[in-house]
Amino acid sequence: MKDTMQAFVLEGGPDDVRGSLQEFPTSRLVPEGVTIRVLYTGINFKDAMISHGVGRMVREFPHIPGVDLAGEVVSDDSGRFQPGALVLVTGYALGVSHHGGYAEYARVPADWVVPLPQGLSPYEAMIYGTAGFTAMLAVMALERNGLKPEHGPVLVTGATGGVGSIAVGILARAGYQVAASSGKPDMKDFLQRQGATEILTREEVVDETPKVMLRERWAGAVDNAGGGTLEYLLRSVKGWGSVALTGLVHGHAFSGTVYPFILRGVNLLGIDSVNCPMDIRQEAWARLAGPSRPEHLGEIARKAPLAELPGLLKEILDGGARGRYVITVAGE
Repeated sequence: MKDTMQAFVLEGGPDDVRGSLQEFPTSRLVPEGVTIRVLYTGINFKDAMISHGVGRMVREFPHIPGVDLAGEVVSDDSGRFQPGALVLVTGYALGVSHHGGYAEYARVPADWVVPLPQGLSPYEAMIYGTAGFTAMLAVMALERNGLKPEHGPVLVTGATGGVGSIAVGILARAGYQVAASSGKPDMKDFLQRQGATEILTREEVVDETPKVMLRERWAGAVDNAGGGTLEYLLRSVKGWGSVALTGLVHGHAFSGTVYPFILRGVNLLGIDSVNCPMDIRQEAWARLAGPSRPEHLGEIARKAPLAELPGLLKEILDGGARGRYVITVAGE
């Protein structure tokens, strides 16, 4: 491993975050763990927030963000991973309180590392990244709570984002009738290509009337929005249906009543991809590598070099992204 590496580094403080591409000493990585040569990484909304100081998630600087990475093992102090093994890491403290994937090398605890499943390339792993992993966890949670294709349509909100677009593809691949809502009307063809059979506007999945219950419409939902959208979903999901909550792009707060829960048996399922247990984590990645792979996975992503990372982070924070961006670090 080299003495220095190219990295996207945040400097300043929690209230004054500044990011730039620079040469970073590899000696500043943690002294022990699995050393990984990063081939690809991705961009999530969380990365964009961290890189612009939104939410004050990073406290120690300088800091390398990037909550996802896929790469090749250089060495492992624990002996669990052999040099040359292909692996991926998402979640835990990666990119938040631990140097992350926006660099040529990373060193992480062995307990964070997932062997790359057979049938999945490092590039494909980062098309998914935390977004795809979260989408898979959401579908798994819905199915554990009884969702089946014959129960009716499933709604995905925020469907043009990373989690949403991959959730549409996973559900369509499994035979579900998928409805997708988005605030980007020009993305209709993209969503239909991923498998959505019904496209709704953002306004169509919000109901500000005082009704405590709405007409039963959805067998289940993957909600990336929160706020008023979540209020609508809880009131319109069919009896014994579920809402898997993955995000808060429309707000972290919501109001409601107990009626959907006690009159229709509706389930609100929280999805935590950061601290997901390893057995569930490996099951999700195995499904993403095979039976749950969206039919048009490659169309979800755009590949970009590390040099374009600062601009893309700003684009995602401003809500201008579609699908996923995969950043080439040492990959082709």
